[in-house]
Amino acid sequence: MDAARLSLNQITLNSLDLPAAVAACERHEIGAIALWRDKIAAVGLDRATRLVRDAGLRVSSVCRGGMFTDPERDVRDDNRRAVDEAAALQADTLVLVCGPLLDRDLPAARARVQDGIAELLPHARDAGVRLAVEPLHPMMIGVRSVVSTLAQALDLSDALDGEPGVIVDAYHVWWDPELDTQIARAGERVLGYHVSDWLPQTSDLLLDRGMMGDGLIDLPRLSAAVAAAGYTGPVEVELLSSRWWAEDPDDVARTLRKRFEEFV
Repeated sequence: MDAARLSLNQITLNSLDLPAAVAACERHEIGAIALWRDKIAAVGLDRATRLVRDAGLRVSSVCRGGMFTDPERDVRDDNRRAVDEAAALQADTLVLVCGPLLDRDLPAARARVQDGIAELLPHARDAGVRLAVEPLHPMMIGVRSVVSTLAQALDLSDALDGEPGVIVDAYHVWWDPELDTQIARAGERVLGYHVSDWLPQTSDLLLDRGMMGDGLIDLPRLSAAVAAAGYTGPVEVELLSSRWWAEDPDDVARTLRKRFEEFV
């Protein structure tokens, strides 16, 4: 894939703070970055905004809002702040990780997700921020998200008149036998595309993602399906990996840029 579409998801160089991550993008001629809210908070929103603006970086996404599933926790204010941060940074999207199953009532948890998004949507519209649900691998249902497939994310969107959009994250959805059908169904609702690889002998579902080309995912085929749906925006390399985090960040940046052009 054309390296001009490469976006560095900040978690890939997790050892770097935001100023250092921005500087890495400049050194390696990466034109977009996806920001995590804890990294934004560490430097403050005003400084974060100046850093990306002065570097000429596009903010492909902010991670994350969501976590709607806990009936004992009021996340409304935090989600509104997440929207405001995304607006200030002129981010393409605010990623929604919808929240884990905390009891045995999965339908009720998914209903809370729908209600939470419906409540947040007017504030996002007013701020000019697009919301995008990121379905996560089913093994994450107890720790991250009750939305496990692209079909479920699109069902949520359908119930809310076509909002929010969706994120296609290769690591989380590559296994789905309905994936091609659901990507085509999504069409213009695809608001982000994230890439990494699934290692054959993965040792940790959260922190053992592979560099593109090291695993089982047919990334060229998946990229073609996402392109056919009409998505032409930044493609984020999102590599949560204790192995790659231990490497020199500049070596990681050089490798991911090369692999992006070869395998995505």
